[in-house]
Amino acid sequence: MAINLDTLDGLEFAAEVTGDGPPILLLHGWGGRIESMQAVAAGLVPHGFQAHILDLPGFGRSAAPPQTPEPWGVFDYTEFVRRYMDKTGLPSFHVIGHSFGGRIGILLGANHPERVGKLVLADSAGVLTPPSARSRLVELGKAALKLPGLSGLEPQLRKLGQRALGSDDLKSAGALEATFRKVVTEDLLPYAARIKAPTLLIWGDLDQDTPLWQGQALEKTIPDAGLVVFKGAGHFAYQERLTEFVHIVKTFLQGKA
Repeated sequence: MAINLDTLDGLEFAAEVTGDGPPILLLHGWGGRIESMQAVAAGLVPHGFQAHILDLPGFGRSAAPPQTPEPWGVFDYTEFVRRYMDKTGLPSFHVIGHSFGGRIGILLGANHPERVGKLVLADSAGVLTPPSARSRLVELGKAALKLPGLSGLEPQLRKLGQRALGSDDLKSAGALEATFRKVVTEDLLPYAARIKAPTLLIWGDLDQDTPLWQGQALEKTIPDAGLVVFKGAGHFAYQERLTEFVHIVKTFLQGKA
C-alpha cells in the first residue's frame, strides 16, 4: 500500500498501512522515517499482521511539530501516537519502537496500558546516561565563559563547543534542536516500571548510542520483560540481523501473553 498523507489536529503526517490481522505500530528512531521500518513490516505482514508505520512529526514527509510556547518532548509525541490510534478506530496495537520510537513505546505502555498488546523495544532510548567526561568538559566550558574577558566570546565559543561535543543527532536536528535537547533529558526508567504489557527487548551488544547496560536496566525494571542480545550488532541491530529479528518478534507476538 502507498504512503498516504493525512492530518491530525492540524498537523500533516504520513503513514503506511499494509496487511490484515492484529495491528502492529512501528515507530522509527530519531532521524528515521517510514522506510526505516518497512523491511520489518514486510517480514511480519505475511504472518497475519497489519502493519502501521508513521513518519513521526518532524521526520520524513510529516510536518514539524510546533516549537512554541514549548518544544515538543516525548510526552507530546506519545500523545500524537495515541491520537493516531484513536483515528484508526482500533482499540489496541502491538508496538515496536527503535531508539527514539522506543521512548514513545515506553510511555504508551506506562500511561495507556489498555492500548498496548505486546511491546518490542529495539535498542531503545529512555534510560539516562550518567555524567561522563564529555559532560564534565561541557560544565568546565560553561564555567570558563564566566571568567573576566571571555564573556564577549560566548557565542563563538558556544558554537565551537557544540560542533566539537554535540552528538550527530544534535548536529542534524535543525528545527527540532529544542525538541532533541528536551527529549534526551527525559528519564523514562520510572515509567518503564509501570508497563503491564509483555515486553521483548532486543539489543546489539556493540550499541554505542544506547549501550547494552540500558537494555539490562529496562529488563530489570519492566515487570514482564525478556532481553535478547545480538552479538556483534550495533544500535541498528534490528536492521543488521533483520531475518533473526523478524523471526523472534513474530514468535513473541504470536505466542500466548
